[in-house]
Amino acid sequence: MAESAAAPVEAGRETRRTRRAPGAPGRREGQTAELGKRAVELSRFYAGKIETVPKVPVRSLRDFALWYTPGVAEVSRTIQADPDQSFELTGRWNTIAIVTDGSRVLGLGDIGPEAALPVMEGKALLFKWIGGVDAVPLPIHTRSPDEIIETVERLAPAFGGINLEDIASPKCFGILEQLQRRLPIPVWHDDQLGTAAATIAGLLNALELTHRSVRECRTVLLGAGAANLTTARLLLALGHDPHRLSLVDHRGILHAERADLDELELHNPWKFRFALQTNGGGRTGDLGDALDDADVLLAASTPNPNTIRAEHLRRMHRDPIVFALANPDPEIWPDDARAAGAAVVATGRSDFPNQVNNSLIFPAIFRGILDARARGIPDEVVIAAARELARHAHDRGLTPTHLLPTMEEIEVFPHVAAAAADAAVAQGLARHRLSHDEYLERARARMGRSARLVRALLRSRLTPAMPRPGSVRHGGSE
Repeated sequence: MAESAAAPVEAGRETRRTRRAPGAPGRREGQTAELGKRAVELSRFYAGKIETVPKVPVRSLRDFALWYTPGVAEVSRTIQADPDQSFELTGRWNTIAIVTDGSRVLGLGDIGPEAALPVMEGKALLFKWIGGVDAVPLPIHTRSPDEIIETVERLAPAFGGINLEDIASPKCFGILEQLQRRLPIPVWHDDQLGTAAATIAGLLNALELTHRSVRECRTVLLGAGAANLTTARLLLALGHDPHRLSLVDHRGILHAERADLDELELHNPWKFRFALQTNGGGRTGDLGDALDDADVLLAASTPNPNTIRAEHLRRMHRDPIVFALANPDPEIWPDDARAAGAAVVATGRSDFPNQVNNSLIFPAIFRGILDARARGIPDEVVIAAARELARHAHDRGLTPTHLLPTMEEIEVFPHVAAAAADAAVAQGLARHRLSHDEYLERARARMGRSARLVRALLRSRLTPAMPRPGSVRHGGSE
């Protein structure tokens, strides 16, 4: 699933020898190498992507009598008497932590917390630039789920929300569930919820285009990791018949008689539950067997264009919907999927139509949740955000190549934020209960201020202009 707001998207190594993807992939691979080199150069020049900037006037040292000691003592006493005042009297209300252990970072795998930091900084930049949300990257040096949970619990008083990021499956499920249960602030895992929400939004519009409904279609999910297990859960919440839903992992179709069922129950109870709950009729076999007469294929698996083959899609129902979301390469190239009969195709890449991009979701949903001062982000809130994202594209006209808004359609973000806030109110989770229009205007104002701040820093040259390629000799930290 793509997370970048930038137009260029990484292209991985060539995986198909007999045929390359459209658009000169050899050139794209060269561009990717150049982008990587340039990213290192700019990271050295700027010494990171984000910094802390004061939001109060400091005219002289005398002002610190208000902002620090002795005046700040009364602020602390006020919060001591009522800890909820920490949301009113500090920046906690608009600040989240981006927590990772570096165990599953983009397509890089288990690279550790230090190497994950630039990715978390990029995420924080998106949160601020799009959502007006102050986000603090927090890579932590442990692989233990219990230690991750304990660390986040201890840090929670500083934050209005928690974004878990790039934590390997299946431990990510248990970490999210435990933190959602224990903390009085919203906790979100973007690899699960952001990806699933964007997928659901695109799927709702694809179903309408092909004259299908969630309740009646037959859906196959290829890949049973963080994104697809959550997508499956949201589909069931939308009324999808569990007997018409099948999941396929590297061992084949999930079903109640699989030989590894005891192992799943012990090590991956989330996948185990789907093995018991889905796949009515007890289908067995591989992807091709699962796809017989299916309407929808949602793939979030191996980044290899040979993962899904044309003969697989020909076993599906007429005019199927195919989402091939692996990055950097989709499980099947879009033109191959269309040639095999797919009516609607989506990928995780911006160089093909219908990019399913969780950057359309996470900055906006946090904007709305923070504005509502919500205590959590249940599935009802996630679905409301997905429906609003789908509606925005629907109102601008659906076509087989226009299922979702693009990142350039910035007007969508305040609407998704307001929809999330409304849903938090409906679920009884909002500490700040406002009208839809009030949430919408707050989101517009706060998102707009952030964009203006970024532009003002650039115009004033407080943010230096990008240096010419190859001209950086010393970093900003030197």
